[in-house]
Amino acid sequence: MPEPDPAPKPHPTTAPPADATPTPEQASPSPSPSAPSPAPSAAAPASTPAPEAASDTPPHSRPTPVNDPGPAPASAAEPAPHPTAPHKAAPRPAAPYPAPPASPPVPSRRRPFQPVTIRTARDAVTAAALYLRWLGYQDIRRADQRPPSGIGLAARGLVVQVDPTMRPASPRDVECLWLTAMTESAHCVYFSLAGFADDARDRANSLGIPLFVLDLTGTPQPVNRLADELEATGT
Repeated sequence: MPEPDPAPKPHPTTAPPADATPTPEQASPSPSPSAPSPAPSAAAPASTPAPEAASDTPPHSRPTPVNDPGPAPASAAEPAPHPTAPHKAAPRPAAPYPAPPASPPVPSRRRPFQPVTIRTARDAVTAAALYLRWLGYQDIRRADQRPPSGIGLAARGLVVQVDPTMRPASPRDVECLWLTAMTESAHCVYFSLAGFADDARDRANSLGIPLFVLDLTGTPQPVNRLADELEATGT
């Protein structure tokens, strides 16, 4: 059986001497014919980044971004908050004290009434006229219309009847005075020397007529509430 040929031994290469100077051809290697020459430099158009391909990796297996700290470790759990006292509402400011009710107008101070003693019917009429002037009525005069009984007086916006007889005034006397005042579009006041019957007082209260009784000193005395108000406030 023939023996295989032994492997060829490499020929020994002779290394160049250390002080040998390379030739120009060896110093500058010749360009490789396969390398293309660079194209003239031109401004490359801005490259548009390609859209990121949709990843098939499930969300839970994606890498966590660097700026996302991720879930806190179990050992760094926050301590339970301490119980706090319930919030108390701020106290309400005390309500201001209500203003006191307005006091009624104080009537102008008048001098005390100076009565005239009544001896005759004329004195009764004079006493009534002075009292009306003391209340604030001016230009008191005899009324144009004579009442069925007594003597009539008049002032601006007022009709007055003075009864100097010794007979108490009746409801008819009160109604006649009220009708006269309605005709004149004025208020009315009744003065009587002998007073008023009970039904006459009731009729005067329903019609809104102040009633006064003349005493012998010449001072009129209020009989009903309307007369009290007139004496307190005046005109």
